[in-house]
Amino acid sequence: MGAPLARQAGRELRLAFDLRFEDLYSRDGLYQLDQAFCAWLAERAADLAPRLTAARQQPDLPAKEEAALLIELSPHLDAFIARLFGIEEQTGSLRERHDELGALNKVKWKFVKRQALLKVSADELQGFDGGQARAQIEHWLGQRFEELAFSQAILAWQEAGDAEAEERLALAMRYCAWAVTTDEGHAAHPVSVLFRQPGKVDPFDLLEHGSVRQERGVTIHTIDPAHIRRREGFALTDAGTDLRGALDQANYCIWCHNQGKDSCSKGLREKPGPDGKAAFKKTVFGVKQAGCPLEERISEFHLVKTQGHSISALAMITIDNPMAAATGHRICNDCMKACIYQKQTPVDIPQAETRSLKDVLELPWGFEIYSLLTRWNPLNIRRPLPLPTSGYKVLVAGMGPAGFTLSHHLLNDGHSVVGIDGLKIEPLPGRLSGVDEFGKRVPFEPIEDVDTLFEPLDDRVMAGFGGVAEYGITVRWNKNFLKVIRLLLERRDAFAMHGGVRLGSTLSVDDAFAMGFDHIALAMGAGRPTTLDIPNGLARGVRTASDFLMALQLTGAAKTDSIANMQVRLPVVVI
Repeated sequence: MGAPLARQAGRELRLAFDLRFEDLYSRDGLYQLDQAFCAWLAERAADLAPRLTAARQQPDLPAKEEAALLIELSPHLDAFIARLFGIEEQTGSLRERHDELGALNKVKWKFVKRQALLKVSADELQGFDGGQARAQIEHWLGQRFEELAFSQAILAWQEAGDAEAEERLALAMRYCAWAVTTDEGHAAHPVSVLFRQPGKVDPFDLLEHGSVRQERGVTIHTIDPAHIRRREGFALTDAGTDLRGALDQANYCIWCHNQGKDSCSKGLREKPGPDGKAAFKKTVFGVKQAGCPLEERISEFHLVKTQGHSISALAMITIDNPMAAATGHRICNDCMKACIYQKQTPVDIPQAETRSLKDVLELPWGFEIYSLLTRWNPLNIRRPLPLPTSGYKVLVAGMGPAGFTLSHHLLNDGHSVVGIDGLKIEPLPGRLSGVDEFGKRVPFEPIEDVDTLFEPLDDRVMAGFGGVAEYGITVRWNKNFLKVIRLLLERRDAFAMHGGVRLGSTLSVDDAFAMGFDHIALAMGAGRPTTLDIPNGLARGVRTASDFLMALQLTGAAKTDSIANMQVRLPVVVI
């Protein structure tokens, strides 16, 4: 059994509160960490600490009361983890960046939306010279036009309140209206947070820039070439939003958990029937609006994010969604379908969620912080720590999203887990995973810079872990997150993983129970398997066409600059 090492490439991780790196990966160490947090909280918020203790003892709090407690805890959790990892300076700089961007959001929603768009008429914009106005504004700013600097200037002019400031505000108001409502304004600011207001949604015209024409009796659908995104090669085509964009969406959210209206989390309901039950509403396309399947605390994490508590925003997410690296942008949007905004652009919750994860991962030791929050999370009043060892052993068949998520929860419930997958799973270096190429536990190192885990997707060799997330999702999603998810599991002593093992052929159900497993979990995909209805179709050594092609995919056969290379034991019979 390999213990964690506290040194990486000459840099030593020194934790506060008399804790060692290996303590973060043991239940006893996490208990010690939890005690340190409770003591820290008692010193800094004497009234809050007993409320947390009482909530843990009686966790069935009303939703509004629980949310208020978690939000109050957030700044203290941020400060504690920053102290634990010695990154107070970096988290302070990140919080300052949040505060700085507050000017942008304040001007967007209060000045642009509530003043410029209401007070400036279309007639006033007739003949308005946006280029000349921009030049004048740049002269006042003393720099080239930049949205944040412009927003800060508007707030300063509002505070000044003199005649000169009023003159500048009048021009700024007209410029904002021009930038938001005119084609010329859109062209001048093609990528903008400040000048992009939510629009009305017509469910029957979602592709507004599309066009339809008839040619020789054939209906041809085309889109504006400017909207075409070429996907040649495997490089990431959508890096997602930055902090500016995430805070824009978090501030657009109306934080309706206080009113119990957070339909993004709980779903949109019809009026209760005679039996008192209320069914979920459906979209015009018949899609049920059930909200987030995990009932993630979306409204709460948005609010905490706008307050600048980045670590706690992620902690709020991981209460219900510890595998957040596998969700969010380009993965799921059930939350958006049930957003409270049904007649206008919904909040882009997946973008804000993934950016919140990235903001923490990009901190020094950010991976270790995220990893820690999946095991110890004081905002999770029902299970802040993994449960004691149960003695049960569970075989999880399939290491896709269902399998690795189930494995995580089983581990936190105190069970031992062995994950298997029919795909060959390439080993990771033992210094990262804590497992060598022979499956033996070895010491592993802390990860200071998450970029050391990432590879260019054009050059990345598929590792086999992740199921459909590995071989089925396009380059719009960063598959480097699969390594992050894998390390969350593989570093844990109670988890083992074996590739190239197919339940039902390589390993039968009887074999598994004979080996001492108490339960078998089937996480092998929701689709119907494409197997041939022939005798011995799943015998050892028999591969279906889809399985064979998947193996080629995993060896890089789809890449134009590589040679397909798959090991096959001879002799081979091809039907």
